[in-house]
Parts: sequence; C-alpha cells; structure tokens
Amino acid sequence: MKIHEYQAKELLRRYGVATPRGKVTESADEAAEICQELGGRCVVKAQIHAGGRGKGGGVKLAGSPEEARQLAGQILGMQLVTPQTGPEGQEVRKVLIEEALNIATELYLSVTLDRHSELPVIMASRAGGMDIEEVAAEDPSAILRQPLDPHLGLLPFQARAVARGLGLTGKTARQAAKLVGSLVKAYLDSDASLVEINPLLITGEGDVVALDAKMNFDDNALFRHKDVAAMRDLAEEDAKEVAAGEHGLNYIALDGNIGCMVNGAGLAMATMDIIKLYGGEPANFLDVGGSASEHAVQKAFEILANDPQVKAVLINIFGGIARTDRIANGVVAALQALGDVGMPVVVRLEGTNVEQGRQILKDADFDFIVAEQMADAAEKVVTAAAGRQ
Repeated sequence: MKIHEYQAKELLRRYGVATPRGKVTESADEAAEICQELGGRCVVKAQIHAGGRGKGGGVKLAGSPEEARQLAGQILGMQLVTPQTGPEGQEVRKVLIEEALNIATELYLSVTLDRHSELPVIMASRAGGMDIEEVAAEDPSAILRQPLDPHLGLLPFQARAVARGLGLTGKTARQAAKLVGSLVKAYLDSDASLVEINPLLITGEGDVVALDAKMNFDDNALFRHKDVAAMRDLAEEDAKEVAAGEHGLNYIALDGNIGCMVNGAGLAMATMDIIKLYGGEPANFLDVGGSASEHAVQKAFEILANDPQVKAVLINIFGGIARTDRIANGVVAALQALGDVGMPVVVRLEGTNVEQGRQILKDADFDFIVAEQMADAAEKVVTAAAGRQ
C-alpha cells in the first residue's frame, strides 16, 4: 500500500525526522492562507501516488500567498503526467503547501528490501533530487549500501558510516546519523517495504531535513497497523483493483488487451507468459484463488468484461482444490447477468469434475471457445483478440 507525501511525513515526524512546516489542502483559497501562515513564501506540491511530480509541473515555488493561490488552482484538478503514472496521468485532488527552505545540498536516503541478500538495506547517495534508478545505472559506485540485521536493527557505526559516505561532517553528520536511525526504526516498526527521502536536504545552516518522503507498506501486515491502513486513498488506486480486492481477488492491471482469469498465482504467471509467447499482450493478472466460489468467479469475470481495454478473455483453470464445474457455473452466471459482453471467451478447464464443467459450458447460451491445452488456449485467444482490433 502507498500513502501520500504529507502522510509519510506525518508518520516520520513521530520518529523524530525533521520535515518542513506545511499543511495539505484541497482549496486554492486555503493554499493562500497557509502560505501566509508560513511567512508568505512557499512550495505548492501535488499529492499523488507517483514520483517525478516536479518534472510534470506538479511542484511549484510561490513567492507570495496570491501566487500560491494561482498555482494551487492550476495544479488542483490537473491530470498530472509523470514517468511513474503512464501517459494517462493521475488527477490531483490535494496539494501540500510547505515553507520554502534554504537549500545548500540535496542527498538521497532510503531503506528498502534487498531481495538478493534477503535483508533490509539502507541506500544513500550524494546525487539527491535525481531518479535514483538512473544514477544506479550510470554510476553504481554512487550508491552507498548498508545492509541491516532486522533482529539487531541499526548499529551506531552503520549510521555514522552512512553520514560519512554522504560527505557530511560535524553537527550535520550527527544530525544525519540520528535521522538514519529514525528512518530505520520507522521502516521496521511499520512493516514498510520502502521508506525514501529524495531529496534529503542540507540547509544553508547545516540542518538535515526530509524535503520529500515516500512510504510503501506490506499489505499482509496492515492488520497490525490500523493507523497506517486508515491512510489508504482509494481514489489513487486502480478502480478495478479496488473492486477485485473487495471480493478477495488478486488483480493487477496491465497494458494489454487479453483479459486473464486463472486460479493460482503460478498458473496465472505461466498464462501471461504463454500469451506473450504467442504474440499477445495480457491486460491483467487475475488470480481467483485455489478455492474460488461461484460468486468470486462471477465478480472476476464482470471486472474483465467491463474493462474497455479487453478484447478477448482467457479463462485458464486447473481444478485441484477448486472444482471446474463450480468455475463454469460462475462464468455462465456472470454472462447471464451481463448480457451480451461482445467479446470472445476462450476457456481451458482441467482437473476435478472437468467433464461436468465442460458440459456446463457446452449447454450454456454462449458460444465459448474451448481449448484443451495451454498452448492451444493461448493461440486461440491471441487470434480472437487480433480479430477485434
């Protein structure tokens, strides 16, 4: 789960991380009032779940409350396009109004999971304010990495090593080391998957401040963090993914035009792979689960059928725990509820009660395209989707 910048800063302040003064608003008039409270000079920052906001025109410096009103009015409601939103962009519903600080140096600092070492890792760089992926690709030595033992937490020498690696000395180095410790504690305490500060600001006075903040969390641990779960903003998430989650379905939207409904994550991945192999593009990852009910299958099919991007659907079910006749009944019920879906549906069923499942499809008032093997199913659905371009 992702949260907004202003929410991440609110959480980090609980751990002693210094951030600029500021408030969030949905009103241009209130933005002017906040700017006045902050001294008359401020930064107007779009709040969406994506990075690169400045490049898309979502971060602006205002020299007066009136200018803050104008800029907030321009940013609120805009469809902000960044490298992380895709070409469709994301609507801005809130802006964060923050005090303008005296910037001397911009650094990068984060805590995330290193899947190679299977440990949390601190990542730091002197190249703050830039896309860290580009920095790592162009000059890997510019990234300082400090692995952490999650049982021991951050050891003092590690915090000092990060501060030194960033080229800091004296009071500034001590502040930075303390901030690193706070960041690690926030990461571990909240079951975060990422805590990122980019840029980490060194002011002209030598103070260390989190000028920006990003936090992502492990969905599976949210039951332990009701306060974090309450920060979820459904308006920032894909509506299809939200609807799927309400019915216990694992759904991720993709860019293709072939809808996939599969039981089991491994089979779902293999299904997307074989669609690609036959020249098609999957429109989604959709796992209805090993013991999917007819109701869940019906809701899953409705999500696929209501997606204008989808030109054909592939239902690939292996009935181990789930009975294939139950899956077939769910699909037929969904088609009856939706009426004419106007797209071909390829079905491949194998496993428990497979003959009954195939008979249900055969007797249904819909012309299913039945496939015997995965390769046969992939070839048929790619051909069917190409015929509707």
